[in-house]
Amino acid sequence: MNKQKQARMQELVELLNRAGRAYYQDAEEIMSNYEYDRLYDELLALERELGVTLSGSPTVNVGYEVLSELPKERHERPMLSLDKTKDVEDLKGFLGDQKAVMSWKLDGLTIVLTYREGELHKAVTRGNGEVGEVITNNARVFRNLPLKIGYQGELILRGEAVIGYKDFEKINEEIEDVESRYKNPRNLCSGSVRQLNNEVTARRNVRFYAFSLVQAEGVDFHNSRLRQMEWLKEQGFEVVEHYEVTRDTVVSRVADFSARIAENDFPSDGLVLVYDDIEYGRSLGQTSKFPRDSYAFKWADEIRSTRLLEIEWSPSRTGLINPVAIFEPVELEGTTVSRASVHNISIMEELELGVGDEIQVYKANMIIPQIAENKTRSGVKDIPEACPVCGGRTQVRQVSNAKALYCVNPECQAKHVKSFALFVSRDALNIEGLSESTLEKFISRGYIREFQDLFHLDRYREEIQSMEGFGEKSYRNLAASIEKARVTTLPKVIYGLGIANIGLANAKVICREFAYDVDAMLCADEESLSAISGIGEVIAKAFTGYFSDKTHVKQFRNLLKELEIPEEGQEQSEQTLKGVQFVVTGSVEHFANRGAVKELIESLGGKVTGSVTSKTNYLINNDVTSTSSKNKKANELGIPIISEEDFIKMTKEGR
Repeated sequence: MNKQKQARMQELVELLNRAGRAYYQDAEEIMSNYEYDRLYDELLALERELGVTLSGSPTVNVGYEVLSELPKERHERPMLSLDKTKDVEDLKGFLGDQKAVMSWKLDGLTIVLTYREGELHKAVTRGNGEVGEVITNNARVFRNLPLKIGYQGELILRGEAVIGYKDFEKINEEIEDVESRYKNPRNLCSGSVRQLNNEVTARRNVRFYAFSLVQAEGVDFHNSRLRQMEWLKEQGFEVVEHYEVTRDTVVSRVADFSARIAENDFPSDGLVLVYDDIEYGRSLGQTSKFPRDSYAFKWADEIRSTRLLEIEWSPSRTGLINPVAIFEPVELEGTTVSRASVHNISIMEELELGVGDEIQVYKANMIIPQIAENKTRSGVKDIPEACPVCGGRTQVRQVSNAKALYCVNPECQAKHVKSFALFVSRDALNIEGLSESTLEKFISRGYIREFQDLFHLDRYREEIQSMEGFGEKSYRNLAASIEKARVTTLPKVIYGLGIANIGLANAKVICREFAYDVDAMLCADEESLSAISGIGEVIAKAFTGYFSDKTHVKQFRNLLKELEIPEEGQEQSEQTLKGVQFVVTGSVEHFANRGAVKELIESLGGKVTGSVTSKTNYLINNDVTSTSSKNKKANELGIPIISEEDFIKMTKEGR
């Protein structure tokens, strides 16, 4: 029996370490947090039963070796993990007759800061608990970290670097490659803090919350952790939210924290208790892994049983097709939940997940729906051989530690989210409420296959209103924006098609040349197009190449049926700026933005470029006396620098 248990221990050590490496080093998930905790507890119970701890066990290894190129440094005092529980009664036992400080257990990256003579001297990550990475330059650009403090002695403190959920979502939106997006705020924070270039860190809005004072020479804290926290606040640090608790108040305080976690912008995976009496805590010493003066409380996950109805396969622009579990709706943490991402095929196989199975679901950190367990384990089946969006062939690939499904059709609509994003952008059809992530969802669910479909989203009104992040009001706003976009101009439509090298200005030139006659444009050959001033061979080839595809022509004509394009008067605007080249810089007051200035210049026959050259005729800058690089260049070349008002007079009076 012991041999079987030892074999199981070895299996658990390997499995947990593999999951840990995937999560911490590769930012990938091969099992849920719930499953990891369950297996960890099973291993811990076996170790206690047999009195054996295997080499490499995650129950004794505090962390993972750092792998970046940042300088390494050994901590003066090892940074241990905390013993944990999900039972409030255990907290009462821990407290006894003592007072303690209770605070959020933030889910970010632990940092050790050292100040000397009132200035930040050093910042080091936790690393593996004994050796961390020096990230001093990055810490200097944390949003709320004081670089100078009043205290002049040597101060060492610990805290958590975190990125809030709102910033996490915003940053992920900006990452084009879906596979490169971060799985959670913790991984984003880790990647942001451990950058070699702190300009990246600065853009990520990393915040630091102090949670422990290690050393402050010559300061009397009256043997109180609470006093230490107040003193850190006086020095200018933001400290983690905390309260004094006793055995009599700990239950109500846990309830208070629990009630507020869903409203917090920052990620938290529980609470921390540390004795207020500093000397008493020190006298207790520590185990090989845990200090005895602190205890972590992890949320007791609210788990509900339900039935798996289907696996929805959601394609992305990289071809990756993500499995999403759709189940009978259940109430979790105060909201109705009916879907949860499964991330990849490896997790499906780990759970032996099949339609009709009885599953248990929960919210990780009381926020993100996850599958905790599969009770019936009927097995993975019916992995689609065809992409649900385009019908193209799919392929299962091994990517790092996990198996994932991909669409191999290069023409799959899901891979062209960028083209739809351009079509709805401000300079094209200007449809508000369709971010790339929303477009991605609509495309993956089959609501959008070509541009024309954007004007028939009313077919899916109920489905859209039930989507996460949408509701009746959001849908109404989107529908109104779509109706407004029906009235547009032909150049904006041409530009919105995303033809290579054809910007809005080129589209306007082509439309004017052919008197806004669609049939004439579609019949034009390369020679006639390249003869147009400002077009040339490259643009002509791109234009004719695009419309040589019968599918493109059909889709374009279908699209035009949805639109109302007022007739363009031939004398819509005199070409008073024909042949004049401008550069626009700085802020504007009389226009909505610099794009609006550019649009006016182009409508009058002028041209706008991004840099000042000898071909530039005017630089528009309201700060005429500025010492900016563009002003300097204009002065060197003798190019007039005019204000916005000068430009407006020019357009009214003509050259």
